[in-house]
Amino acid sequence: MNKPSIGDQELALLHYLAEHEPASVGEVATGYGEERGLARSTVLTMMERLRSKGYLKRRHLKGVYRYSTATGPGEAMRSAVGQFVEKTLSGSVSPFVAWMSEQASVSDTELAELEALVAQLQSKRKEG
Repeated sequence: MNKPSIGDQELALLHYLAEHEPASVGEVATGYGEERGLARSTVLTMMERLRSKGYLKRRHLKGVYRYSTATGPGEAMRSAVGQFVEKTLSGSVSPFVAWMSEQASVSDTELAELEALVAQLQSKRKEG
């Protein structure tokens, strides 16, 4: 079952929390929210929304809720990309591939990853 979609800012918060977990709302508001101009209440709302969507979990420790990721940011990213392809690109990756081909900033590592992915897709096609 797919988890509910998350926005760009929620995904960025999830990445931040994955690097700083477990963290309290205050810690995230200071480390993540302040540089983005987000109030503590906004950070709390975002964290609780992510928790209700199943991306975060929390534990009550020494009088404070400590949040950590329930899934990795990688799963959230895969879900976001999948939803983008389905909703925005009508299920076709061709517009994305065309966009990527125009980008001069693809690193050697990213190019190798793309080549490995194409090889994997070709292998699956031969099997099926």
